[in-house]
Amino acid sequence: MNHSDGEDFKVTDKRHSAEKGTDQEDSSDSKSTESEKPDSSPLPDVNFSTFLFSLNTSALVHLGEIPEFGSGETKKDFILAQHTIDTLAMLQEKTVGNLAEDEKGFLEHILYDLRMRYVKAIS
Repeated sequence: MNHSDGEDFKVTDKRHSAEKGTDQEDSSDSKSTESEKPDSSPLPDVNFSTFLFSLNTSALVHLGEIPEFGSGETKKDFILAQHTIDTLAMLQEKTVGNLAEDEKGFLEHILYDLRMRYVKAIS
């Protein structure tokens, strides 16, 4: 079933709750999850650019340029940084001719920037 056209759908949980001894009814739409906190920001739409941005952020974490999400600690792991950069390079190679100009430019920019940061970090 494809819900990419923006249609919302309703999920109703009618499982029996052993703790309360009653049926639970939980209604939610496709944009919320059980782990979502009331004060959390909605996640951006998933598209190629947000995917690239996510990989870029991961590489920056591994280069020690931004803190890890959960711990807030800054650590360097050059092996994982290189692996993430290599993943982006593989995506660039495999998507030749299939990207919009802005996606292509964004990927080129990210790769150039991360490669320069990597060389500087290991020097």
